[in-house]
Amino acid sequence: MGKDRYWDLSRVAHKLPALAAGAFCVMLAGVAFFLASLATPEPVEAAPELANGTYLGVATCGGTTCHGRQEADGEIVRQDEILRWQEESTPGGAHSRAFRVLREPRSIAIAKRLGIGDAAASQQCLGCHSTQAPRKGPRFQLADGVGCESCHGASSEWLSAHYAVGASHARNVSQGLTPLDNPKARASVCLDCHFGSTNDGQFVDHRIMAAGHPRISFELDLFSTLQQHHDEDVDYVRRKGKTNAVRFWAVGQSMALERSLNLFAKPALATEGIFPEFYFYDCHSCHRRIYDEASARPTSIDNPGRPIPEGMPPYNDENMIMLSAAIKVAAPELSGQFNARSKAFHAAMGQGRKPALEAAARLRQTAVTLADRFSRASFGKAQTFQIMETIAGQAISPRFTDYEGSVQAVMAIDTLLNGLVNSGQVSVGAASSLRGQINRAYAAVDNPNNYEPLKFRRALGSAVRTIRSLR
Repeated sequence: MGKDRYWDLSRVAHKLPALAAGAFCVMLAGVAFFLASLATPEPVEAAPELANGTYLGVATCGGTTCHGRQEADGEIVRQDEILRWQEESTPGGAHSRAFRVLREPRSIAIAKRLGIGDAAASQQCLGCHSTQAPRKGPRFQLADGVGCESCHGASSEWLSAHYAVGASHARNVSQGLTPLDNPKARASVCLDCHFGSTNDGQFVDHRIMAAGHPRISFELDLFSTLQQHHDEDVDYVRRKGKTNAVRFWAVGQSMALERSLNLFAKPALATEGIFPEFYFYDCHSCHRRIYDEASARPTSIDNPGRPIPEGMPPYNDENMIMLSAAIKVAAPELSGQFNARSKAFHAAMGQGRKPALEAAARLRQTAVTLADRFSRASFGKAQTFQIMETIAGQAISPRFTDYEGSVQAVMAIDTLLNGLVNSGQVSVGAASSLRGQINRAYAAVDNPNNYEPLKFRRALGSAVRTIRSLR
């Protein structure tokens, strides 16, 4: 792993158990930092006819002439990638531990409450705690957890080709390799487990969370960084182009919203008996203390982005809030449409399922447009600072009324700042003046049960003046 990708992210990693436990337990369950100064190659998509090839297993990649070395001394790639994948002491080893955790006490207790028997044998868990492999080779092992092919795709057609003389990334992709350098392709793969999909065992509904499974949270660029097992050297840039951290962040936000609205439209997922599926709603809006005394005051705070009746649980809008900041900077002509459609969707939730689905379809269309737009955008220093300032500024601050959106905000400021530092556009010394304020914002979302919206807004807002000075 390139050290430049990890400026101060050790601070992020030790906070993740509290601020994004859902994300990293789903990382256990299943499951890019240079601003563009070079052009990124045209994205290439995996060949659909090869998407369901044979999964050959982690052992197939583990030779010492391939990815199984004990040191990163390969000439082209590190070649210690499996060692990094297995690393016990860092979040980077979470995927390899995914199957193992199904036999730990917490998973056993969750399975017992759900009445599903052995978690390590239940498809309800294996959908994300293992590699989904319709066709398995002789060396494939379920106990490998989330292995190489979970992210890179079934390797039967491209395994030999990708180390052959004259091999190219485009050729490998044409034979079935998942193009993870393409932010849309990467987001699609990650979201299957880190957000949910319609595949068996890849949707952590409210009932599963009630049984003890952590909540779901995800941010594409930050989590990609913590999982990275390659160096972005000259050879990587030549083959795939420089990674743009802001692009990955923005595309990830767009596709997370698209995925959420897509799943919400599925009748089998959107309801649980006579109730709506609460997975889609903001947890903190309901999980508050109850006050019955006559002098009690409501604990909720009005949110201008949610035109809904008092007492109605709001749809989780963490990605909508982040996108509203990105759009103002990178796609200002779409800002009005996006904000109008976001509010219309919230309002439609109070009118019934049919109006809500119609409004969701319109908002989802905008999210798709934004993912396409952002995937081609070259976010520079000025744009990155403007997005950070917009997230932490007065225009969006009133929308930080619940926990999930606030967690996304502090992760966004952190990942965007790291992108600037790692690209050499902001020095480590200069960024340190903002680090303390980011840590205070992390502290304000350290425990969802102690979350106070106004306290968080002050913590994040104090960063604005420093952000301006760094520009």
